[in-house]
Amino acid sequence: MTFYSDATRGMSDEIYAKQARKAVIASTIGTMIEWYDFYIYGLVAAIVFGKLYFPSHDAFTGTLLAFSTLFLGYVARPFGAALFGHFGDRIGRKGTLVATLLLMGISTVVIGLVPTYETIGVWGAVALTVLRMLQGIGVGGEWGGAIAVATEWSQFNKLRGLAGSWPQFGSPLGLLLAVSVLTVVSHAGSAEWFETVGWRLPFLLSIVLVGVGLYIRLGVLETPVFEKIREKKQIVQAPVLVAFRDYWRQILLTCLIRTGQQAPFVLFTTYLLSYGTSTLKLDRSFLFNAVLAASSLSLVTTPLFGYLSDRIGRKRMYLIGAATMLLFAFPYYLMIDSQVPALIVLAVMLSLAVHDMQYGPQAAFISESFPPSVRYSGSSMGYQLASITSGGPAPLIATWLLHTYGSSFAISAYIAVIAAISLVSAAFLRDRSKEDYGTELVETKSMSVRPVRDNSATSDVAVTNLSTL
Repeated sequence: MTFYSDATRGMSDEIYAKQARKAVIASTIGTMIEWYDFYIYGLVAAIVFGKLYFPSHDAFTGTLLAFSTLFLGYVARPFGAALFGHFGDRIGRKGTLVATLLLMGISTVVIGLVPTYETIGVWGAVALTVLRMLQGIGVGGEWGGAIAVATEWSQFNKLRGLAGSWPQFGSPLGLLLAVSVLTVVSHAGSAEWFETVGWRLPFLLSIVLVGVGLYIRLGVLETPVFEKIREKKQIVQAPVLVAFRDYWRQILLTCLIRTGQQAPFVLFTTYLLSYGTSTLKLDRSFLFNAVLAASSLSLVTTPLFGYLSDRIGRKRMYLIGAATMLLFAFPYYLMIDSQVPALIVLAVMLSLAVHDMQYGPQAAFISESFPPSVRYSGSSMGYQLASITSGGPAPLIATWLLHTYGSSFAISAYIAVIAAISLVSAAFLRDRSKEDYGTELVETKSMSVRPVRDNSATSDVAVTNLSTL
């Protein structure tokens, strides 16, 4: 079936393809910048924040408190999902994504200016906490919109998994950039210089990245799918409410399938730096380089597994990924604990490749579960609620398990359990990879919340033939 939007009818295939490419690139670059901002905090927190902002505590407590501020960023993400999801489904994907980028970027730059405990006492930690929560709100509103922009411009259903994997790929790109910048900065001076000045530079760099991201995002048109629901007057007044009322099961399952992907990722990256330097006494630069290499591999494996989900189905690919994560949990820490450099690098490389077996197809798998009228809200809420249940507490739980049991075996068991949760949950989430993704999905649920009457002129799109969306 072919869909047309009055605002985009008539666009040639060549112009349509150009706009689709711009949408994917803008989603990917914007997501990369937002994840750079988010990761840089976690990486620096694992190394120096305990000492700089919680110096009155022992090393264990200081690290735990530093990770607690990290966790608060994850707690804030569902609030960002609800806030920006509401506006993304009401006024459009494009403008909402510009707002998330600005919030994230400004918060990150200001973090680089916060004085330490030595200068302003406890207020330094308070400022960090507030700014981290603002970061969380920004990144919480990013994912659902970026995925909607990339996939709603995707012209062919058969390539939706690949299209959705590109914004996902913004996460390893952001991690790669964050680790690269930290590696350069850590080599630019002494350890004392890094703890006083060096760690601030990656945060201040964000002002340049945000400028680039804004330039790219402002050049992207609104998605044809959103334009269509606006023309049909099917924009709802309270999309978050509708999503929770009519699609609560999908939101719950989305949250649960994320459990075995997000928590291991945090442990394989951010927590690895803390565990490796504090427990195993490994060189910080060596660990940076290992994560850097693994992030580079993810640039290939993320779109690869997204593409494979187009071939074999979203659910099948996800189940394979969750099962592999469950089996990999114990070999991972055996290799890390060996303290053999080659085995450590292998473990880190494999860890992100295994993670990407779920991460690559995840965007399409989740976004396909919601109709366009609540896609931004529903997919964002399910995705970001996992931040509270999974990603956020992961380093805290791992730190506590190690302190309590004195062995990484307990952390491996934790990874295995949450991978099993993802495995079971994915089995219950319907695979819609072969179904239509366009505006007819608006009719799949009756809209008891009154649609918004929208008389505004259609936003900034010229002409297009929206064929086989």
